[in-house]
Amino acid sequence: MKMKNWLFVMLAVLFGSVLAACNQAGTGTTGVGEEAEETIKVVTTIAQIGEPLSVIGGEHVEVNSLMGPSVDPHLYNATQGDIATLQEADVIFYNGLDLEVNMVEIFNQIAAEKPVMAIGDTISEDLLLEEEDGVIDPHIWFDIRLWKQALEAAVEELKAYAPDHANDFEANKDAYFAELDELQQEAAEKLGGIPEDQRVLVTAHDAFGYFGNTFEMEVIGLQGLSTEDEVGVSDINETIALVKEHQIPAIFIETSISDRTIQAVIEGAASEGVELELGGELYSDAMGEAGTEEGTYIGMYRHNVETIYQALSGGAE
Repeated sequence: MKMKNWLFVMLAVLFGSVLAACNQAGTGTTGVGEEAEETIKVVTTIAQIGEPLSVIGGEHVEVNSLMGPSVDPHLYNATQGDIATLQEADVIFYNGLDLEVNMVEIFNQIAAEKPVMAIGDTISEDLLLEEEDGVIDPHIWFDIRLWKQALEAAVEELKAYAPDHANDFEANKDAYFAELDELQQEAAEKLGGIPEDQRVLVTAHDAFGYFGNTFEMEVIGLQGLSTEDEVGVSDINETIALVKEHQIPAIFIETSISDRTIQAVIEGAASEGVELELGGELYSDAMGEAGTEEGTYIGMYRHNVETIYQALSGGAE
C-alpha cells in the first residue's frame, strides 16, 4: 500500500512537471522564451546610429546596421537581404537629410506598417548647415550636441514602442550622454592645441562641416556634401593654393572614399615645391569594424580627433 502511494505521488509530480514545461514552451514564459519575445529588433542604416542605440537599449534590443565599414551611404542601394531585414524589424532608424537618398522610397513604404524615423529630420532647421544651393549637410553626427538631440528622438521612439523598458532606456541614455559630454570637452581641449593658422582640415569630401563649426576649424572637401559630386582640376588647384597659403602640413583621406583626389593634391603640391603629408585616415560616413574601438561612435570620434591633432600640430603638447 505504501509502495502504491509512493508511486502515485511520483507519477503525479512527473506529470505536473511535464505539463508546466509544455505550458511554458507554448506561452513563452520561460526566461529564454521571454527574452526572445521581448527583445526589440532595431534596424538602422549607419552604425553611428546603431552602435549608440545598442548601448542605450542594452539587453532589451537587438540592433542591426545595414551599412558596415567602408560603405558610402550617399551611393548605397538596398539589397534583397536588406529588404528582408527591414521587414523583420520592429523599429527602423535612419539619418535622413538625404544621406541615404536611394532608400527614402523604401522607408516611406515601410512606414505604413511599423515605426520608421529619420532622426536627422528631428533637428531644428536653424541648427543645420546649408550650402549656397540650399542643400542641407546631413553629417550631423560630427556635432556631438546635435547628435545627442537626434539620439534623444530615437530613444523617445523606443520608449513609445516598449514603455515597460522606458526607465532602463532613460538611465542608459543619461549614462551614455555623460560620456559624450566628456568626449566633447576632451576634443575641444585637444584640437585647441593646433596653431590657429593651421586649423584647416582638408578631406576627400565635405563631411566635416559640423566638426569644423564645432571646433572652429576651416574645412575643405574636394567633393561636395555628396560623394556623387565630381572633382575637377580647378578644385584640385584651388586646394593646392590654399595649402600653400596656410602652409598646411597635412591632408586626410577617408575610409569610405577613394584616396585618388587627395593623392592628386599631394602630387600637385609636390610639383610646386610644397611638401604635403598624408595626415592619416579619418572615419566620415562609416565607422570602423565592429568589435574595435573605432567601431564605436565614441572610439571613431576620438580616433579622428587624435589623428587630426597629431597631423596638424606635429603632436606638440
